[in-house]
Amino acid sequence: MPRTSCTTPYPVAAGEDGTDVSVAIDAFPAVFAAGVPNETARVLAVSQRPLTAVAFGEPAPAAAWKEKPGWGIVSSADHTINPEVERFGYTRAGLRSVVELDAPHLVMQTHPAEVAAVITSAIAELAEGSEGERLAS
Repeated sequence: MPRTSCTTPYPVAAGEDGTDVSVAIDAFPAVFAAGVPNETARVLAVSQRPLTAVAFGEPAPAAAWKEKPGWGIVSSADHTINPEVERFGYTRAGLRSVVELDAPHLVMQTHPAEVAAVITSAIAELAEGSEGERLAS
């Protein structure tokens, strides 16, 4: 099985070393940047910012989805985040709308018009709600 991630220790003041996790440079185009031009994928691969491994187990101090409206896009061809995990999270959060696109992880790069449509639809929905609230008061 090919290696798709890398771990790198980093020093932490007065504590145990931390661990950064990143996508292996040679695996990056297929895993993270599928559908993006090869030259762009190569630049993204060597300039990626690692994620600290602590983030995988650290609870968020607040969950915005509990108080704020949300919209989502499931990238059904994503090889970075399993689309089933995306669907589960969106269902759990009770998003107002979820659009599924046959797209990779960098959906905003490969399907910009569809992503923009989700954003403008969300803005329109919020604007309608604001207008209704203003008229009712």
